[in-house]
Amino acid sequence: MQKVVLVTGASAGIGKATALELIRAGHIVYGAARRVPRMAGLRDAGGHVLELDARRPEDLERVIATVVGEQGRLDVLVNNAGTVLHGAAEDIPLDLARDQFEVNVFAPARLIQLALPHMRERGSGTIVNVSSIGGEIALPLGCWYYAAKHALEAYSDSLRMEVEPFGIDVVIIQPGIIRTEFEDRTAQELREISGGTAYGAMAEAMAVRAEAQLGEDTQGSDPGVVAATIREAVEAGRPETRYAVGWLADKLLELNRTLPDREFDKLATSAMR
Repeated sequence: MQKVVLVTGASAGIGKATALELIRAGHIVYGAARRVPRMAGLRDAGGHVLELDARRPEDLERVIATVVGEQGRLDVLVNNAGTVLHGAAEDIPLDLARDQFEVNVFAPARLIQLALPHMRERGSGTIVNVSSIGGEIALPLGCWYYAAKHALEAYSDSLRMEVEPFGIDVVIIQPGIIRTEFEDRTAQELREISGGTAYGAMAEAMAVRAEAQLGEDTQGSDPGVVAATIREAVEAGRPETRYAVGWLADKLLELNRTLPDREFDKLATSAMR
């Protein structure tokens, strides 16, 4: 069945791959992002392109109104837009921490609020929230990103139980290590925020590792594997509530679930000393 889909963060990485995957599958796809010129390929493939800054409430309202106004319905919302922040908890200014929650939690939540009345009216719909393995685990020097993803997963779990009676599914996607530009500024952020602090040695060790991992030949999964999983969830009659996908996703989640906390801590920090 052809579905009307809105994918946020569709200018690059997982969002772009997902929009293209769903277009190829025959769905009506709207891609939304700040960098509109970078979505030209989606338009060329037959998709629709919308400008969206997740920090602007009026943009969130406009994109939902546009999709519903043009198509008469919204069957699937894929909340993929996000941002990441690196640095020690003691060093990160709280305005930057608030921004993590604004983009990674509150923007998806507002889009969901705007989409739900239309889905409830039709008695069906799917909400896909792209989290991370960081929605369950936490590593050093990324506390606010992990906190936001943990919050998104708890929100999604509660939401799932609330909307199930209306025929609406809520799905969490937990990508592992994926080759995208999402982490391109990791080394720079680490040095700017924590390079000259008490956490400088740890930050530099992580920055060096981040720089070594940049490039097409580094380890990690292609965004297409996540896109294929999102398509599976979108087209499933009864999707799973969580999909862990990509390099090391299942392994790291299993280690986190089974190891004592301090043993996992040692594993996570072993390369930063």
